[in-house]
Amino acid sequence: MTAEGFVSSMAPPALVVRTKEAVRRLQPGGSYAVGRDPAADVPIDDQRVSWRHAVLRTDDNGWLLEDLDSTNGTFAGKRRIRRAGIEGEIVFRLGNADSGPQVACSVPPVLDSRIGVDREPTSVIHVPSRPLRIGRAPDNDVVLSDLIVSRHHAELRKRADGRHEIVDLGGHNGTFVNGKRITSAALTESDIVGIGRATFRLVGDELREFIDTGDVSLVAQDLTVRTSKGKVLLDNVSFPIPERCLVGVIGPSGAGKSTLLGAVTGTRPATEGGVRYDNRDLYRHYAELRHRIGLVPQEDILHTQLPTRRALRYAAELRFPGDTVAAERDRRVDEVIEELGLTPHAQTRIDALSGGQRKRVSVALELLTKPSLLFLDEPTSGLDPGLDKSVMEMMRDLAHDGRTIVVVTHSVANLDTCDRLLVLVPGGRVAFYGPPEEGLRFFGKASWAEVFQAFDKEPDRDWAAEFRMAPLYTRYVLSGLDGDAETPGAERATSAAPPPRRQGRFAQLGTLCRRYLAVIGSDRSYLAVLAVLPLVVGLLIRAMPAPHGLTGLGENDDAASVLLTLVIGACFVGAANSVRELVKERPIYRRERAAGLSAGIYLLSKILILGLITGVQAVLLVLIGLAFRPMPAHGAFTSPYPELILAMAGLAIVSMAMGLLVSAAVSTSEKTMPLLVLLSLAQVILCGALMPLEGKAGLEQVAWVTPSRWGLGAAASTVDLGRLPHKPIHDRLWHPDATTWATDMGVLAGLGLVFVIVAWWRLERLRPGRRTRL
Repeated sequence: MTAEGFVSSMAPPALVVRTKEAVRRLQPGGSYAVGRDPAADVPIDDQRVSWRHAVLRTDDNGWLLEDLDSTNGTFAGKRRIRRAGIEGEIVFRLGNADSGPQVACSVPPVLDSRIGVDREPTSVIHVPSRPLRIGRAPDNDVVLSDLIVSRHHAELRKRADGRHEIVDLGGHNGTFVNGKRITSAALTESDIVGIGRATFRLVGDELREFIDTGDVSLVAQDLTVRTSKGKVLLDNVSFPIPERCLVGVIGPSGAGKSTLLGAVTGTRPATEGGVRYDNRDLYRHYAELRHRIGLVPQEDILHTQLPTRRALRYAAELRFPGDTVAAERDRRVDEVIEELGLTPHAQTRIDALSGGQRKRVSVALELLTKPSLLFLDEPTSGLDPGLDKSVMEMMRDLAHDGRTIVVVTHSVANLDTCDRLLVLVPGGRVAFYGPPEEGLRFFGKASWAEVFQAFDKEPDRDWAAEFRMAPLYTRYVLSGLDGDAETPGAERATSAAPPPRRQGRFAQLGTLCRRYLAVIGSDRSYLAVLAVLPLVVGLLIRAMPAPHGLTGLGENDDAASVLLTLVIGACFVGAANSVRELVKERPIYRRERAAGLSAGIYLLSKILILGLITGVQAVLLVLIGLAFRPMPAHGAFTSPYPELILAMAGLAIVSMAMGLLVSAAVSTSEKTMPLLVLLSLAQVILCGALMPLEGKAGLEQVAWVTPSRWGLGAAASTVDLGRLPHKPIHDRLWHPDATTWATDMGVLAGLGLVFVIVAWWRLERLRPGRRTRL
């Protein structure tokens, strides 16, 4: 059968071979050498093992092992054997019946590896000759009660040649065929169509439908993560997660827990290996499947200055299609608030909630789209024992209610609430996977604290190899893995497509701008700083002695000082407004980006709001600092005040864009302040007012990319600063004519555009699903 994921009943199963060094899956049809030869298919580095010791192969009855007249023999139990069939699991020892290296061979059960739409379709629909419309509205032929589906999402149409095609009707979250977003595509019986949480397959004149309600499996297979320098952060990690299961992930610091989370969710794919969601390749189909996966990082992923319900409403606007009405979104927000027991705190600011309640709000955000899989990174970090237990019990209840939940935690106090426990050791290797109570028996310890102590005391012990050779590995790992899983290839290494946008661009922009204004308006201290900063700087400029103002007449050296201070004030105000804005929202942006947020629209919302604020501040700087001072009769092309206002507003906004670039480039907020000081100092030195720059090779060219150089040039052109008789600096950017002024302002605008493009590029690179080396 050609359908994806079907297993041929005629093909012999793969053989899983476990040694202390590694786990290998051998496909039927070949002959596999076992021995001390490093080039052997199953190499064993032990002097008691012959160079070519044995061979594994299949015959008409299945898998068997044959000894190749080895010097020290092959043993099954205490019996030396020359040939043995392999059924179920059997452990051989090579070279010595008691202490020889072990080779565990097992034939895993043949699993039903069909996807849900083939295994257990929710419904089967007869396809009429007319177009069959699919969407959220009741007037569709196939109604999907899912808010991430558009009202009229797609149509299944019959073509003139008798074949059918699926046509997207502008669904905001996309229509997918075999994991790729399409506008229209002809269908065969092997194709899978994805719309929201629904999966379809067309078989003859029947449309099979499967609604993903959470009863799906997840399999991580041979996940390996390497850095660009070759360091292994995750080493061949494999484990299956059953349906409706709560999985805990523990391990010492540096064991790769957060790395595993990124690999399993697809946000930071592994460099090798893969993840199967309902027997589908998550990395290949990430663009379609990403909205079925929720991820709650350690950091807050909502603006904590907002009340709970209001923050969730903004999130719902960004995640649901533009054709959902406010009543639909509000209904879903109230449902998750009630489900997580947050109704009494719906109007409370998030930053006023307790640690456990704030974590519930983050979980509520992810539950808006009803994900089948929910991953949490350190959800109980910093909580007292009572709250720790409450959060873990909430996770268990959510899992058993119809979804799979994976929790990465350092706390071992309430691991008994988990259905499965994954234990990692340094180097990113699996030391145990199975029920928590069996884990303590496996390690022979009374508590998990003692297990962690053992990891520290015996750093050279190969914990992962011991687990691979244990029966628990077969029971809880091998039994859930498909030995014929696809081997990663070149196509798998490509980056996932950018996330589908959940709203139209203008709808996203409107939501982001309204939310940003709400966040600013909720912080009174920040509002006070925004109001006071231009006032204080303007008054400082006003206090500077300049009896002749900016006329450039007589011995008026004070004019240059006033103009320089005005330029510095505009640069500082603009950069200070923006230098932390992107980096402080990095966790929020990453999560919203994975949910379909456009990087360009996100950046544009910041530019519009901060640009408006910065422009007003620059106007106040000029008006306060230069009020009632003598001014030239004419500027470069009009009166001086409008020209100076435009020049300082432009300089402040471009400096704001430069601050956004810095904020997009750094990894933490702490790194922004030193850079702000450095950039401000560079702007002072390279503006051209303190020393002549023309003709100074290197320094003059660096100054070309400094906003203050061109902002000062425009302002100096307005007041004819070069006419000061005792001023030794003569600069061609200061010529008092309209052409020079326009050139200065044009270059300034060009710099701003470059800063914005580079900042956008940095934000775009943060998209999830990119398989890169760290």
